[in-house]
Amino acid sequence: MTIAKDVDEYIAVQKAAIDRNPECGNSHYNLAVGYMGKRMLEQAEKELYEAIECSPGLAEAYVLLGGICMQRGDLDGCLRHNHQAVKVRPGFSEAYGNIGFVELQRGNVDEAIKNLERATFFNFRYIQAFTNLGNAYLMKGRIDDAIEAAHKALKLAPDFAPAHNNLAIAYLEKNEDALAVEHFDRAVALGYEVADPIRREIEEKRVKLKRAGG
Repeated sequence: MTIAKDVDEYIAVQKAAIDRNPECGNSHYNLAVGYMGKRMLEQAEKELYEAIECSPGLAEAYVLLGGICMQRGDLDGCLRHNHQAVKVRPGFSEAYGNIGFVELQRGNVDEAIKNLERATFFNFRYIQAFTNLGNAYLMKGRIDDAIEAAHKALKLAPDFAPAHNNLAIAYLEKNEDALAVEHFDRAVALGYEVADPIRREIEEKRVKLKRAGG
């Protein structure tokens, strides 16, 4: 097995593999990954379609095509490709996570929750899906579910700032001010840009806590 020293060499290796076996879907897919590493999206897209032509069940290729659509701001295309991914591979958690994320961006919260729950069911270590699911639960007022989802994310990655932010918001909703302040401070310390309304509310709660403790 040849180990590439950089992206250009990796691309050359994959091209050589395709020359030897043009019908190998994995080689086309690998070449697309190399092109994406160089931000050569049109070339990557072409190779991904070649990969699917050779290997129709290559769900990862559909997910990468969805990622290219996302980078172009084409949410419909992103959804279409990820739906195709779960069609050819039911239980593909990454595709469900992507569908859930896009539906959340579009304000389709119930549809987002359905797909994010599937994503975390099929992959219980899917940190971003747990965090997006927490966001969706917050939007539906399912505060306890949001807290549970955020804690599952933090169990996997204790320093995942978006999950701390979700907990700050959720604990504010439950009037558990000390916990809200604690998770807010953790999110900020980890570099998260907390929304100004939340920041102001937290600072008000911090003052009240100091007065109560003082």
